[in-house]
Amino acid sequence: MALLRDLGNTLGRWTGRPVARVDADSGDPEARRAREAAEAGDWAAVRDVLDARPEGEDRTGLLWAVGDVAGAERWIADAMAAEPDAPLPRLVAGVRHISWAWEARTGARAEHVSREQFEVFFERLRTAETWLYEVAEREPGWTSPWYGLQITGRGLQVGQDVARRRFEATVRRDPHHLGAHQQQLQQVCEKWSGSHEEMHDFARASAFGAPAGTLLGQLVAVAHLEHWLALDSGPDARYIRQPQVVASLNEAADHSFRHPDFVRGRGWLQVYNTFAMAFALAGDVASARECFRATEGRVTEFPWYYLDGSDPAKAYGQHRSYAGR
Repeated sequence: MALLRDLGNTLGRWTGRPVARVDADSGDPEARRAREAAEAGDWAAVRDVLDARPEGEDRTGLLWAVGDVAGAERWIADAMAAEPDAPLPRLVAGVRHISWAWEARTGARAEHVSREQFEVFFERLRTAETWLYEVAEREPGWTSPWYGLQITGRGLQVGQDVARRRFEATVRRDPHHLGAHQQQLQQVCEKWSGSHEEMHDFARASAFGAPAGTLLGQLVAVAHLEHWLALDSGPDARYIRQPQVVASLNEAADHSFRHPDFVRGRGWLQVYNTFAMAFALAGDVASARECFRATEGRVTEFPWYYLDGSDPAKAYGQHRSYAGR
C-alpha cells in the first residue's frame, strides 16, 4: 500500500494535481475511527467515538460508518443484551439493519430482485424501525433515529404523508440537517412517486430558506442531477446545459460554499463533489474547476456513482480532466 501511495503522489506531482481517490469518510476523520472499531468488533471503542459527538453535532455520518460494516449485526446484538436499557446500542443496531437490508436487496432494479430478497429486505427494515422507534421514545431530543426512519420509510413505502412527518420530526431537532433534506428530496423525486416540479421546489425552498453559507445549497445541484438522470441520452445534456440551469447552480453555489460564512464542517466534501459534477455536466468549466480544486482529488461516492457505480474515482477523474484541473 505504501508503494502505491508513493506512486500516486509521484503521478500527482507529474500532472500537477492530486490523484483522484475515493474518500470513504467524506472528509470526517472520526468516521475512520468508528469504522475500524466496528471492523474489530470493539463496541467500547465504537461507543466512545459516538459519545464524543453529541446529537446536536450530527453524528449520522459516524453511525453509517459503523452500520455499513459487514457482520456488525453480530456484535451489536451482544452489546444490546449487555446494556438492555441503553439507547445507543439500539440506535446502532437500527442503522446496521438498514444497511443490511440493502445488502440483501442489492442495487438492482426492482424487476431483477427476487421475491426472497425482497422478503429479507422488508424484514430487516421492519426490525430497524422497531429499534429506531424505541430509541426515539427513550431519547426524544435525538435526531438520528428519525433520520433512520426516513430511510426505512422509503424502503417500506410508507407513503408521502408519513414520509413528510418523519422528515419534519428530524428537522425539528436539527433544522439544517443535510442528510434529512437529502432523504426528503429523494422522497419527492419523480422516481419515488413525486415530480420534477415538487423536487425543484423543495430543493430551492430548503436551500434559500436556510442561512447563507450552509451545506443545503447542495440540494439545488442534486435536484438538477436527478432531473438529468431521469432523461434519455440527448435530452439530458440539453436540459442540464440550459442557461437557466447553469444560473440556478451558480445562485445556489453563491448562497452556499462561495459565501463568506461557509465553514468546511462535516459534509463539505460531498457538497463540492456534487457541484463539481453538476457544473461539469452543465458545461460551466470555470465553476467546475473551482470545485475540483477544492476537493484536492478526494472523491465522494455520491454523486459520482451515478456515472460509474463500480469506479466513482474514474468518473471524477474524467470530468476533472474535462474541466482542465
